[in-house]
Amino acid sequence: MPDLKTQFEQAKDAVMALAERPDNDTLLRLYALYKQGSEGDVNGARPGFFDFVGNAKYEAWEKLKGTKQDDAMKKYVDLVKKLTA
Repeated sequence: MPDLKTQFEQAKDAVMALAERPDNDTLLRLYALYKQGSEGDVNGARPGFFDFVGNAKYEAWEKLKGTKQDDAMKKYVDLVKKLTA
């Protein structure tokens, strides 16, 4: 069985190859889990008020603050498995 980082990278590739685009809530969850797994807690300035997409992404990632990177990676891999099943 591949290690977690390998599974995480494979899941990232699988997301890019999805036949159908997931709904917006799922896309935000994927984004937040990926960022938390790859970079850790949210960093940088909050996007401007009129950047609605940027704000949604920032807030989704911010909700995972304190989640261990390995835990976020596992959740990301599990979510991608459900989407590709």
